[in-house]
Amino acid sequence: MEVNPESTDSPAMVFFDLETTGLGPSCDIVQLAAVSGHHTFNLFMVPRCRMEPGASRITGFRVRRHRLFRHRRPVLTNSLKEALVCFITFLRMFGRPLLVGHNIRRFDCLVLARVLDEFDLKATFQDGILGFLDSLPLTRQLLKDSGVQSFKQENLVKTVLGVSYAAHDALSDVQALQMLYRALKPAANQIQRHTFSLDSLFSKKTKD
Repeated sequence: MEVNPESTDSPAMVFFDLETTGLGPSCDIVQLAAVSGHHTFNLFMVPRCRMEPGASRITGFRVRRHRLFRHRRPVLTNSLKEALVCFITFLRMFGRPLLVGHNIRRFDCLVLARVLDEFDLKATFQDGILGFLDSLPLTRQLLKDSGVQSFKQENLVKTVLGVSYAAHDALSDVQALQMLYRALKPAANQIQRHTFSLDSLFSKKTKD
């Protein structure tokens, strides 16, 4: 069952992103960040599994003696459960927001759902949000006749906004995505087409 963002008056948008130990199905979250307007959320976690070399190279994260480092500097961390509870509390500031992310349907939401299930927080999380919006297919629809070749977020921000940013830092990613979204100004029917819930995501995977 798809969610309907038009069922409420202009729901708040919260842009979120994860940095993880890799791209596999059992990867762990290292950074969880979100932004809505001027409100930001940014927490780090010591992962419970090994950082893949490629992920370390791209993100700058490394673990040494159970401590997290980014570009060789120590980072203050929370436990994964603490981070998830804090994220749920952050989202409640906005009523029942719509969570927006880039390519989240195929990756971020699967990782997030798995760890929420692990700590019995999935129902609480879902009760506090309207649903999810994947900006990857949305931007493909909005820019289909523009000649854009790559729909990676970093390239879209460079093409549409003319700026570069620190990609693969979750906070920088969500701040850039919020600016991109505001510049593209999608219509309500375009938003609805690419909006989904976690339950609909998993029901489709089951059917497949």
